[in-house]
Amino acid sequence: MQGKIGLEEHFAIRETLQDSKGFLADRTWPELESRLLDIQERRLAEMDRHGMQMMILSLNAPAIQGIADPRKAADIARRANDFVAREVAKRPDRFQALAALAMQDPEGATHELVRCVKELGFRGALVNGFSQAGDPNSMVYLDDARYRGFWAECERLDVPFYLHPRNPLPSASQIYEGHPWLLGPTWAFGQETAVHALRLMACGLFDRHPRLQVILGHLGEGLPFSIWRCDNRNAWTKAPPRYPAKEKLGFYFQRNFYLTTSGNFHTPSLVCAMLEIGADRIMFSTDWPFENVDHAALWFDSCAISEADRQKIGRDNALRLFKLA
Repeated sequence: MQGKIGLEEHFAIRETLQDSKGFLADRTWPELESRLLDIQERRLAEMDRHGMQMMILSLNAPAIQGIADPRKAADIARRANDFVAREVAKRPDRFQALAALAMQDPEGATHELVRCVKELGFRGALVNGFSQAGDPNSMVYLDDARYRGFWAECERLDVPFYLHPRNPLPSASQIYEGHPWLLGPTWAFGQETAVHALRLMACGLFDRHPRLQVILGHLGEGLPFSIWRCDNRNAWTKAPPRYPAKEKLGFYFQRNFYLTTSGNFHTPSLVCAMLEIGADRIMFSTDWPFENVDHAALWFDSCAISEADRQKIGRDNALRLFKLA
């Protein structure tokens, strides 16, 4: 398929580059480093070879969310946003961007989101899970009351918010002790992000802001398979859920969430997501440079779905959600 749009496509600046070093084997670092720092050359060549018209760019992880000092986090976020804005300006037909935000300072993050959308033309924001705010051992999740003003502004701006994974802190990783291979994309990324998304659904956020749209990568971090059980849970007992939200979690999942194919190039998983959330709420992504463009594109172009759904997922849904006229 020609004209595909990918929207979990990462870059790094020098200040955040080392955050990506531990995710893959040391022998792969020179290649990954080169991929992260390049935007206009190798990346564009990969896109051209595999039918991608556009990448919507976002900073690597955990980056801003892992900087406990709010001032330093805000400074690095602004530098990253200014850098990628300059890169987008060189080829706006091929690149757009999502804002990096220092959620350690909710008011400052709100102002930066407004600046990025209104002044730099960004299409939304991507945040790497919880933030270490003040204390390096803190884990502040986005259902916290301090973010109420931020979410209100996000809805008012009518831009989507991408909830991207990060590993739990060592202090919260006892379940992985002795099994470090479970960290990262193997398992911990998905588990951490799925719980974070469920917290957002359950806290009443989408009752207050019904037009807010959140994006999850990797075909929903396992939630399409599990959301029914989250709601059903021993249904014969007739016990009401113990959370503030007014509706079942599946209601918000189907109304307030989009999913992408980033790093999950598996047709049964795609079909499960389509059955649960609908083809109108799934979008193509590669997860470059941590995954290969060719692996994503060759799978997607040939997977066993209808051509109408392929066009929606590969292009049309992103055009609509991100207002890419």
